[in-house]
Amino acid sequence: MAQFDLHANPNPVTRDAVPYLLDVQADLLDALATRMVIPLLPLAPGDKPIERLNPVVELDGRQMMLSTAEMAGVPLAALGERVGSLSASRDDIVAAIDFLGCGI
Repeated sequence: MAQFDLHANPNPVTRDAVPYLLDVQADLLDALATRMVIPLLPLAPGDKPIERLNPVVELDGRQMMLSTAEMAGVPLAALGERVGSLSASRDDIVAAIDFLGCGI
């Protein structure tokens, strides 16, 4: 597992609302049985994400919003198949986490 890896949500109950989970945990902590993730939500017409808190990325032709305020620790089993990486968006992701925790 690597920081900023994007995983499919394996839970059939929540998969439509939260298709992806983004692993944001530092690689140094790979030995832990949990991973810190940010859910990615489909961006609906009219949605107005908070720019610094909710970066928007395009995946499979769909606009997806990082729901940083819903970041949570989950067991490894909660992560599905790795389907990509958002490491190219690292600066925006780290800025969203900083904004959530520090307000800056």
